[in-house]
Amino acid sequence: MNAIDLKGQKAVVTGAARGIGYAIAERLLASGAAVALWDVDESAARKAALDLSRGGETHAMALDVTQDDAVRSAAAATEKRMGRIDILVNNAGIAGSNATSWTYDPSEWRRIVEIDLVGVFLCARAVLPSMLAHGYGRIVNIASVAGKEGNPNASAYSAAKAGVIALTKSLGKELAESGIIVNCVTPAAVETEILAQMSKEHIGYMLAKIPMGRFGKVEEVAALVAWLASKDCSFSTGATFDISGGRATY
Repeated sequence: MNAIDLKGQKAVVTGAARGIGYAIAERLLASGAAVALWDVDESAARKAALDLSRGGETHAMALDVTQDDAVRSAAAATEKRMGRIDILVNNAGIAGSNATSWTYDPSEWRRIVEIDLVGVFLCARAVLPSMLAHGYGRIVNIASVAGKEGNPNASAYSAAKAGVIALTKSLGKELAESGIIVNCVTPAAVETEILAQMSKEHIGYMLAKIPMGRFGKVEEVAALVAWLASKDCSFSTGATFDISGGRATY
């Protein structure tokens, strides 16, 4: 594992109890950061924080990222406990069910957009005043190659992730002279529990699109996120970083 210096940094990772979020928290800890794990599943978050505490300082907090008041309270409590928030990784998200757009249940469509897009906005909005006051910050949003291409039978997920990409670009431009850098990562399919939410046909479609012929690994995404969260990432903002095994073509 290549060394990335995050010593003394205070990080928040949403959706950190499992999958990509857990791997990101683990990599940030290995790089020297203290990490607060925000997750809707309180018991899983506490277990993850305990398991990861061997690698450094961890804190667990139960949080629904779609609830504005709860997000702002979590940010305030985390900042009070850790002193500040230097890094925010917006990872919390769901894939949702697979269906054609015209048969998609509207309530499910809205739920996916609320978690995958609105949650990113609310978390960024909650931590940015503190980052601006300190004149430094790194925000990394986990989008998806689906947000660039639009996967069939996954219109809600694709639209939400496209929104995350556009939100990242807006924030990057708004904060370009502030010392706060905002970027997003667009993975192709990664081997996590989220695949269980998808049909076998949809999983096969995604795998067939990857020239490397395999799904990504959570550790590979975490390595990219760790660099984007570091001071070494100093002249890229509002940018989209693909990690797709050759799928992404633009």
